[in-house]
Amino acid sequence: MAEQTASRTAVLVCQGRAVADGRYAVGRFADPTARKLLRADEREQVRQVGADEPPKELGGRMAYEMIKAGALLIVARTVAIDDAVVAHEGPQVVILGAGLDGRAWRMDALAGVPVFEVDQPASQRDKRDRAEALPAGRAPRYVPVDFGEDDLGEALEAAGHDARTPTTWVWEGVVPYLTRDEVTATVAGVAERSAPGSRLIVNYQAPSVTGVIARRLIGGAMRRANPWAAEPWRSAWSASGMSGLLARYGFVVRDDHDLLATAVTLDAPTGPRTSQRNARVAVADKA
Repeated sequence: MAEQTASRTAVLVCQGRAVADGRYAVGRFADPTARKLLRADEREQVRQVGADEPPKELGGRMAYEMIKAGALLIVARTVAIDDAVVAHEGPQVVILGAGLDGRAWRMDALAGVPVFEVDQPASQRDKRDRAEALPAGRAPRYVPVDFGEDDLGEALEAAGHDARTPTTWVWEGVVPYLTRDEVTATVAGVAERSAPGSRLIVNYQAPSVTGVIARRLIGGAMRRANPWAAEPWRSAWSASGMSGLLARYGFVVRDDHDLLATAVTLDAPTGPRTSQRNARVAVADKA
């Protein structure tokens, strides 16, 4: 079924990046696009976190705490993925489930590189509207895809993606919201359009009982403000399970580590260590 509304989780992630910009891991992390991609009320929540002004109302306070904690998680995740992108220097980039990603505008390494953003049509309509304040010359090529109905390869082909040329694929913050069958189908689709020398960067969640319980408790407390209500987690993967899946489709894992391993190298608080340990980034290359 086609998505009818833009992703609330994408907004939450963008708010985390906005909080962290200029505050955490300066020199390793920066995202000046984040604030520009937010609405006025969303920027106000960012201001509250930056000013240490938590709302008194419970729902607002929970949102405040989620943005605050999420900022630290997002810093490590962004740095780990950006480092893998820069190290590859691919001639084209595809961002799967892009949400409010700002890499096409903010990464110097991608200047002049075609960047394709794949996402649900509703999310992309929202993104295009929000991105009007960003430089048009660095805008990505938007590829609207209803992952339940549309063919990823056909959509990318129509947008100008060249399957004969190596691609750097970024798959961030999406895998947990897909079933295992949907993850497998997406990897298969990516493999079909990956020439030798392509790189797939996958962010995923390791199995965690405490993580599931925490999301349920927070979601219940937030009620209508719960950003996960329409976007529940549907799959988790062990490192060996993810490696096996990628190998089945011709990808060799070069690195796979949890976000805590990145977080401890940064000039920033590590944040929730359990969350950092359960979130992973795998970097795999197509032989």
